[in-house]
Amino acid sequence: MRHSRIHPNVNLHKVTTLRLPTTLDDLCPFCSTVPPGIVLQNLLFYARYDLYPVAKGHLLIIPFRHVVSFFELTGGERQAAFELVWEAKAKSDADFRPHGYNVGVNVGQAAGQTVSHVHIHLIPRYDGDMEHPEGGVRGVIPEKRIYQVVDHRSGGLCDGRVHSA
Repeated sequence: MRHSRIHPNVNLHKVTTLRLPTTLDDLCPFCSTVPPGIVLQNLLFYARYDLYPVAKGHLLIIPFRHVVSFFELTGGERQAAFELVWEAKAKSDADFRPHGYNVGVNVGQAAGQTVSHVHIHLIPRYDGDMEHPEGGVRGVIPEKRIYQVVDHRSGGLCDGRVHSA
């Protein structure tokens, strides 16, 4: 009997049946008859906690219909998506009491989309969860996160931080 050097308990002579995906449910982790872990939903979208959260309470807002890009959503789907984002924020406020949020969508491989099914990230943020949170979602390109802008009121430079008027 011959065994694999990498997996010594695997008998290489044993015939193994390879099961290929046969339906969209098999190919897409967000497509199933009854998606697991739904915490909120409307007719077109559902929300569930991210399996790989970047913060406590990180939610995904996902359409029931399989669609790859945010820009392929219909007008009705966009409306339903953002209605559920608002509901998810209210739930997160009640359950986790965050101090802020990042809301984002990755569209395309160059933008970091790893699942070919559109989903919106609602990421609660907490005071102190990052040393310098300035720049927010600009942090997807770290060297672009901190920047200076012209303060049109004074004509001087502003450091990109939020300042009260």
